[in-house]
This record gives sequence, structure tokens and C-alpha cells, in this order.
Amino acid sequence: MAEWNAYFRNEADGEGQEEGEQQDGDYKVSGRDCLVFLVDASKEMFIKGENGEPTNFDMTMQVVRTVYTRKIISTPGDLVALVFYGTKQNQDPTNSFKHVYVYHNLSELSAKRVQQVDELRGDKGALLAAEKMGSDQTSLSDALWCCANLYRDCNLRLGNKRLFIFTCKDQPHGGDSAKDRQARTKASDLRETGVVIELMHLMKAGGFDVSLFFRDVVSPPEDESELGLQHEPCEKLEDLQRRVLAKEQKKRTLARLNLCLGEGINIAVGMYAMAVTTRKPNAIRLYRETNEPVRSKTRTFNNQTGSLLLPSDIKKAQVYGGKQIVMEKDEVDAIKKFHDPGLFLMGFKIMEKLKLHHHIRPAVFLYPEEGEVKGNARCEHGCKHQVLYIICFSSTGSSCLFSALLTKCIEKNVFALCRCVSRRNYPPRFVALVPQQEQTDEKNVQITPPGFNVIYLPYADDLRNLDPPRTPSASPAQVDKMKEIVRKMRFKYRSEAFENPVIQQHYRNLEALALDMTAPEDIEDLIMPKVEQIDGRLGSLVQEFKDLVYPADYNPEYKPAGKRKAAEAGGTAEKKAKVEVSEDEVRAHIQKGTLGKMTVPMLKEACKQFGIRTTGTKKQELMDALIDKLAT
Repeated sequence: MAEWNAYFRNEADGEGQEEGEQQDGDYKVSGRDCLVFLVDASKEMFIKGENGEPTNFDMTMQVVRTVYTRKIISTPGDLVALVFYGTKQNQDPTNSFKHVYVYHNLSELSAKRVQQVDELRGDKGALLAAEKMGSDQTSLSDALWCCANLYRDCNLRLGNKRLFIFTCKDQPHGGDSAKDRQARTKASDLRETGVVIELMHLMKAGGFDVSLFFRDVVSPPEDESELGLQHEPCEKLEDLQRRVLAKEQKKRTLARLNLCLGEGINIAVGMYAMAVTTRKPNAIRLYRETNEPVRSKTRTFNNQTGSLLLPSDIKKAQVYGGKQIVMEKDEVDAIKKFHDPGLFLMGFKIMEKLKLHHHIRPAVFLYPEEGEVKGNARCEHGCKHQVLYIICFSSTGSSCLFSALLTKCIEKNVFALCRCVSRRNYPPRFVALVPQQEQTDEKNVQITPPGFNVIYLPYADDLRNLDPPRTPSASPAQVDKMKEIVRKMRFKYRSEAFENPVIQQHYRNLEALALDMTAPEDIEDLIMPKVEQIDGRLGSLVQEFKDLVYPADYNPEYKPAGKRKAAEAGGTAEKKAKVEVSEDEVRAHIQKGTLGKMTVPMLKEACKQFGIRTTGTKKQELMDALIDKLAT
């Protein structure tokens, strides 16, 4: 009965799985990610900068809107709240906190919320916000307490809990030690419940000193890869957006493995995808009467009796040598399994041995995991159990060993060659662990994290020998002229500087429909070549190169006249050559299991020769008819 119930479990249930839920031991936490924006709404946040620069409050609302739209697109299941403190009016679920205004409760985002944030932007938004905000009274302790109640009152299972504080006041209580102590105590209580508190401090006159108060409020970085407390405040909108997005994106491991350096020496590591192709979301099928989503279910039936088949009733088969080999599910799993998941160090190679054509699939990033990795092991009786790998180093020691390995690989200019099995029943691959050094910008924001890039290497079966066609070689003068053109056309390429125009236009159209806009916002197609700038750089080099390569009478617009049809020439169309297939040849293909290599015209001619009548014209139907006729 349990098997029957498991079989009839709705297939669509997997689609509703919460973002961040643990799957195959890959994620640290389960539940929904939730983010609370705690924004200072005191009078200092509404002071305009010099030269007409936007206020800190307006910059914050722009960043909040950006995060709202990003989450609606990428992770619509996340929970987000917007809370103001230092306001004139009070609004919270319990009506017990003064000068705290819960603008958005902790729930999923919607188009209406984006519109409500837009109402707080610009000059009109500043006037509207001034009616409810801009108070001199501030109690950060009450604001943190209100945020704690939002987390507590949420009925959904929560995963990563983050709290972002936006303010330009390094002393929110004006030096009141009692209020400072209460706020620090409440922040400590939040951190103990798993809430990560981040500070997004903004520029103010005289600078922002985080050591006066907020150093004891924010959460310490989870590991070395996390950005810690930034001492320099954000002056521009771009800096604030970059810092918020860097903090808002939570790391997700593709797999947690052990990097085995030798017998008994294991490092717990995690694989991360640093770049993933962005695609337009799949269309959701709706019932046309009610516009409700339609769920699809798949069932397997016996084509002779019409009875429903359970998974235990289904077997898998493979045709080999004209014979059907039937296997049980356990046998298929045993065939697929080569080794337990993990990375096993094979040796080291100099970087010159790694070629560009060895890259056969997107690379992933390797970084130490501060925890234990689940896996399979055998006890002294030979029984197989799910246990925890015993790491020979503590979490700190594991990171130290990983850091030492990374440092030495960079110094020696070598990469580590490993055998990799990323998941259960996955085939093993050889991978190259290419070291990568950490890089930060002038604001101390991490640009490139430290770790290893995992490059998947090809097997001998994956390599192909190409026979390129022979073409005339270029003369030295032509080569030198092209070198000049290449030097003129060089520029610094950065992937993050170019957005996919198709994706951007798609989401702009959706945004316009959801927000009732008259027309979608225009996008700038950054991949279009700048013809005028290119012509200005090259000058006469292009024409000089054409004069060296093409003859004087060359006309690129000239198209040769097409051949006249046979009917127009007074002749008759040439008949197709008849395909002849012998019976011995067909029988040989059937015995070897290579009948599929024959073309459809050959199969049709064979059916005619052997007097086989077929109603279908598909290749598989012709093959089945020949096998039934000749295999008996």
C-alpha cells in the first residue's frame, strides 16, 4: 500500500518545493529565504546632497525596488518585509512600538508592492514620506523587536533570515547609553535565533564611524568568503546597490564533497556555480475557464490489459546484438555506480599542460565547507550505512589546509588533477583544480573569491581529429595589416558589462503589464556594435586590407545567375538512382543490431523486395516489419 501511495503522489508537488530546501544533502538549511529591510526614516535621511544629488532615503528606496524586482524574477517564493523606524506615525501588527512603521509585512512579493515602493521615490515620494516619517525620536531596540515579531509570527518554515539596516546616523540614539544597551541586547537575541544582521551605512556630513555603536550590532562574517563590516559608507547609488546585492545573494552549493589528499586526509569542500545561463521562465499552462494553473500527471498502462502499472512492474531493457537484455532497477543502479561521491587527488601538473580546448562544459567553483559531509561507509561487519565522514581536521583546520594548498598551487603555477564523482550514480570525470587568487576593489568589495576553478577534462573518446579544408595562405603583408586592425579593435571585455537584451526586454514587458504601465521602459542593446566608433578607430585600414586581399574588379554585391531548371532547358528531370539491398545484407544488419544505420529509402526498397506491406512510413515501423519478417 505504501508503494501504491508513493506512486500516486502528485508529480507537481516537486515543483512547489521551497527554495533552499535540502535536496540530497546539498543545502545547509531548509525553508524559505526571508529578508527584512529596516530603514532609518529620521530627518537626516531626507537631506539632499550637494549638486542636486538624491537623498539617502531615495537611494535606499531605489535599492529596495531593485531587490524586489530581482526576487520576483529569480526567487518569487522568498519572503520580504519593509520596516521604517524613526517615524512620526506608528503601524505594526501589535500596535505596541512607537516610531516604528511596518510598510510591508513578511510575505511574498507582488506587483502592488513594487508600485507602493515607487510611491516613496522622487520628490512626490519625499513629500508623502514626510507626512508619516521624519521624526526626531528613534528607538532601534523597538525596531529590532518588531522585526523579531515578524519572523516569529510567520507561519511558514523559514530558512536563511537576513536583516539589512539602512541609516546615515552612526549614533542612532544620540549617545543615550540606556537605549544603546537595549539595542545591543536585542540585536544579540536576534543573532542567537539565526538572523544575520547587516549594516548598509550611508554618507553623512563628518563621516560615519561604525565603532561608536554598530560594530556590536551587526553579525560577524560566516566565513572568510563573506564580506565583513564595511567601514567606508556608500556615497553613490551604484556602490549601495553593489554592496546590497553582494550581501543579499546567498551561496548555494551544487554538491558537498570530500577532497581526499591521501589516506585519512580529507577536506570538506563545496561546489558552487559562479555563472549560470539565464533563460526565460517556462510558460505556465492555465485552465481557460478559471485561469488556474493546470497540473499534469503521467501514468503508465499495460497496452494489452489496460491495467495501471506500478514502478515495480516496469523493467528496463537494452538491445544489443539483436537481443533484448532486460534488467531490474537494482541492476541498472549497480551498473551506473562507479564510486562514492568525492574528489580524489591524482597529482599536479604545470599550468602550461592545460589547454583551452580541454574545456568541455561550464566550470564550477570549489571552496571549503565549514561542516561535515554525509556519505556512505561500511561498518566492521561489511554493512552499508549512512554516516558522517570523519574529517581529520576541524572546521578551522580544514580551511587552513585548503588555503595552504591554494597558496602553494599559485606559487608553483600548477593545477591539481583529481578524479571527481559529484553525485551518487554519476560517472567519474577527471577535473583540473585551477587556483584563483582573491581580488577586491578600492571599496574593499570582493570581485574575485579565492578558491579553485573546477575544469572538467575530456576523455580520449571525447577528442576528435579534424581534417580542415586546405585554403590559400595569407601573405606576410596581409597578416601585418590584419595585426594592425586587431590592435585598433582591442578593448577590455567584462561579462558583467553586457546584459542579454532578449531577457531584459522580456522582463520589461512583464513589468509593464504587471504594474499597469502605458509602455515598457526602453532598453539599451549593449551587444550592438558601435559602428561610428569602430570606423573612427580603423580609418583607412579596412580599405587597405581589402586592396591587399581582393582583386581590383571584385564586387561583393555580384551574385552569379542560378542554373536553369531541367524543364526550362527542354530536358527531363533525372530520375533518382534505384537503391538495391540484398537479403543477406539486411539479415546481417539485424543480427548485429545495426539495422538503424540503413536509410529510410533503403528500408522501403527492402520491404518491397521481400513483399512486406507496411502502412506507416516511419523508420521504426519499417525496421519492426523487417525484423518480424526476417528474424523468424
